[in-house]
Amino acid sequence: MKENRGFFGFGKNVTIAGLVSFFMDISSEMIYPLVPLFLANILGVNKSVIGLIEGIAESTASLLKVFSGWFSDTIGNRKWLMAAGYGISTLSRPFIASAYSWQQVMGFRFMDRFGKGVRTAPRDAIIAESADMTALGRAFGFHRAMDTMGAVAGPALAFFLLGMLSNDYRKVFRLSMVPGIIAVLLIIFFITEKKKAVAAYAERPKLTMKHFDWRFKFFVAIAGLFAFGNSSDVFLILRAQQIGIKPVMIPVIYLLFNLVYSLSALPAGIAADRFGKKRLILLGFVLFAVLYYGFAVAPGPRAVWILFGFYGLFMGLTEGIQKAFLSTVIPPDFKATAFGVYNTVVGVAMLPASLIGGWLWDQVSPSATFYFGAITASLSAVLFIVFIAVIKRSGFTKQ
Repeated sequence: MKENRGFFGFGKNVTIAGLVSFFMDISSEMIYPLVPLFLANILGVNKSVIGLIEGIAESTASLLKVFSGWFSDTIGNRKWLMAAGYGISTLSRPFIASAYSWQQVMGFRFMDRFGKGVRTAPRDAIIAESADMTALGRAFGFHRAMDTMGAVAGPALAFFLLGMLSNDYRKVFRLSMVPGIIAVLLIIFFITEKKKAVAAYAERPKLTMKHFDWRFKFFVAIAGLFAFGNSSDVFLILRAQQIGIKPVMIPVIYLLFNLVYSLSALPAGIAADRFGKKRLILLGFVLFAVLYYGFAVAPGPRAVWILFGFYGLFMGLTEGIQKAFLSTVIPPDFKATAFGVYNTVVGVAMLPASLIGGWLWDQVSPSATFYFGAITASLSAVLFIVFIAVIKRSGFTKQ
């Protein structure tokens, strides 16, 4: 279902999906920077338990995305699964506000990430189905820009509220429900979806890879390899502190990353539509390899500031554009399933990536963590060049 252009040059669904992610990220990022502090300073939890909580939470979201995508294709509905996912995450906020043990916090994180797992694939499918084929990069770039602007506004609002509320974490957690509720209401009242006639399907969608051709499988494999070397951003923050960035400036440098990410996502999407999505994806792989090498050898704080700025640019060049490219190589009846498979593969690969990154940091050296990421990104770039060459020889049209 393609829409007439309006609202910043996009159809209504694309625009509203961007606003939904903006408000939900404000809600989420009001909490996430504070949860480790809340666990450590208020509940007295050690770092290994904090890592366990985050590992379980992120694995839940990654594994659930493929099932949510398949279920969306099966029932022929995106909107209400999307609303349910955002609603579950919003309803999790009171649990963290009333938590008095790490087990309760883990329950909150599980519920919140469960909601993310439910909503992601149907939301991406709505964006793909609502945008023109010639503007997919711009549509996903706009969505990533709005999402990341929320990630900039959320921590800033949280620290502002902490000052006003005398560092009362629980009040901030409760207030984070407000932008989440706005996000859910936007979906209910403004997202429109043309109901699919599920009974008319020649074959009801099944959770299988046989619906997808070699282009989808090859690309997902490359994305998984790349994610295998893309360890948690926690290591970037630790590296920044190790090199000389003062702890008080860590939130500022992370806001710089998110700001550049947000500002670059839409222009990158427009460039992808004009010059080709594959070129921008390849540029992203190469840039990541250079950046991780830079983090491995960075001589001082000034270099770290520059690297974080370019890391934001890398995110703008890859997150939305990879999904836009994916939209061009999957059949229309299985879009949500495809996005679910992609998100699950990438998400699951990032768990061992972080475990390997931590092991290399402790057992070899901090630089080894980033050398490993640079090597896997370089290998991904080489495989992607091969992928592009095979596509050209196979006679597929330019994407």
